[in-house]
Amino acid sequence: MNETEGGSGQMAETNGGGRLAGKRLAGKCALITGGTTGIGFAIVITGRDVGIGQRAERALRASGQAWFVPADAGDPAAVIESTGVAVEHLGGLDVLVNNAGIGIEAGLLGTPVEDYDRVMAVNVRGYFLHARAAYPHLASRHGSMIHIASDAAIWGEQSIGLYSVSKAAVVMLGKMLALEGGPDGVRSNVLCPGDTWPGMRHMAPPGADDRPESGDWPVPPIGRIGQPGDVATAAVFYASAETEFITGTTLLVDGGMTAGYHARDKG
Repeated sequence: MNETEGGSGQMAETNGGGRLAGKRLAGKCALITGGTTGIGFAIVITGRDVGIGQRAERALRASGQAWFVPADAGDPAAVIESTGVAVEHLGGLDVLVNNAGIGIEAGLLGTPVEDYDRVMAVNVRGYFLHARAAYPHLASRHGSMIHIASDAAIWGEQSIGLYSVSKAAVVMLGKMLALEGGPDGVRSNVLCPGDTWPGMRHMAPPGADDRPESGDWPVPPIGRIGQPGDVATAAVFYASAETEFITGTTLLVDGGMTAGYHARDKG
């Protein structure tokens, strides 16, 4: 389920991820929403947590140009403003990474309506708003959109029912944007990470404060839990010129967890 969204570190590392990106994404400029981390090229990162964002900006400047712009992905005015600031800083836009996200630990029928509105506003509406705001700039440079969903979008998790629904919507959003963006040379693809350290920051039961996930996850067939660099490498691939004929796709980065039912050790 867990794609460490909302600024907890999934989208990249400034070590191996940065070196890889430097070779494949030279000259590219990106806006990463809710990310507070980057994949080693010139980027603007947005998020709600100013402290985390500023720390990420300082860390990322060791490997390239980076700016943090405070923004709430669910606020249309903030999305338009942050996109404009990104283009002003970068001089253009080649890549949009929709990475903001929150969740609620509850079954679907047990989810309060106010939590439904909050989760869908960030996880789906926010992605739509950023795609719409960034599109003219991406079209002018035949750019790429990368939408971070989750393996929960593919097989669903009852304990986080609404989160699963929201991420399934992201998969279809990515496909529809691929259809509309094709004539302008704008690609749109979706990444679906599985459980990835360090987990999501914005996930809690109804009425409770957000808290980090426990990290008590089943180990996928590959034999380990996902790392930030696993997702960063996939994002670099989608953002690179090597995928200029790839759009409308969904890529699972889950160590084989959703390949099928597999034998588990018995206690």
